[in-house]
Amino acid sequence: MVRIAGLIPVSTPDASICGDGPTLGAFLAASQLLSKDLKVANQEATTAIDPTRVRAAAAIAEAARGITLADGEPAPMPAIDPGPELDALEHRAWRAYLHKHAVVTRLLEADLMARSDLPLAEFDVLFQLALSDGQRLRMNELADRVLLSRAGITRLVDRLVADGLVVRLKCASDARGAFAALTDQGRSRLEAARPAHLAAVKRCFIGTFSRAELETLAGLMERRVPLD
Repeated sequence: MVRIAGLIPVSTPDASICGDGPTLGAFLAASQLLSKDLKVANQEATTAIDPTRVRAAAAIAEAARGITLADGEPAPMPAIDPGPELDALEHRAWRAYLHKHAVVTRLLEADLMARSDLPLAEFDVLFQLALSDGQRLRMNELADRVLLSRAGITRLVDRLVADGLVVRLKCASDARGAFAALTDQGRSRLEAARPAHLAAVKRCFIGTFSRAELETLAGLMERRVPLD
């Protein structure tokens, strides 16, 4: 039993969040409670944690423990006529990608919130800063790394600055530019959250593939996306 931000107690059993338990439908129903509050990067920065969001995260974490069937296979998706634009195989591949991304992202978000009281978007910013030279990045570089617009990264960094996890530094070579830099508090927060989060990444995604499959998957996903 742990306490999130001094608000409510949340159970965090040692069992994998991808083990047997509720169905995918139950998880998705619970996850809708967080659909607005967890989009931190697209909201105005705030300094207080909403208790409703924390309670919702706890509910999702509870539902998230069982997202697979008894034989370990993902919950089946009902067949849908893909229409004339995509053939059956194309539609199956596209839908499977969207489904996997949505389920894994929600599982990781719920687990990270329940264990560390840290939204996935904020973790990603801290992680990218920690990996960068000098543990700082220009705002536009940070936006590119976490796949956010300039406005979105500004609001997200505002929140992290208010929490003392990130600091803004002026750029000596460009008066209009600024760096986002990791603080000691931000580094400590990341180091505390990182082991359990990456363990969840292994359980819910990496561990579902063999090494050969991971090599193939990485190669496929690294292909450049045509922009025209």
